[in-house]
Amino acid sequence: MTTPETSSHVTIFATDWCPFCKKLRERLDRTETPYDVVDVEAEGAKDAAAWVESVNDGNRVVPTVLYSDGTHATNPAASAVRAKLRELTGEEA
Repeated sequence: MTTPETSSHVTIFATDWCPFCKKLRERLDRTETPYDVVDVEAEGAKDAAAWVESVNDGNRVVPTVLYSDGTHATNPAASAVRAKLRELTGEEA
């Protein structure tokens, strides 16, 4: 499975109904942390859903976050996402 292409340092693979996805996005929004979102249940998101399953032992676990360096995290804390973004952009805390 190939990693989805993204133009953002942080891409969240999520669903509309997932409380963990909503919580992560709310916490990132509070600190104005930039990210893109891919709804894995949206029309045409079959490849995104397949990628999420491929990095989660065959399970469609959301939120799964893809970083611009090709690494990923499953259901990360917002603080971990912000720390990774600082690492990727070279910014200080």
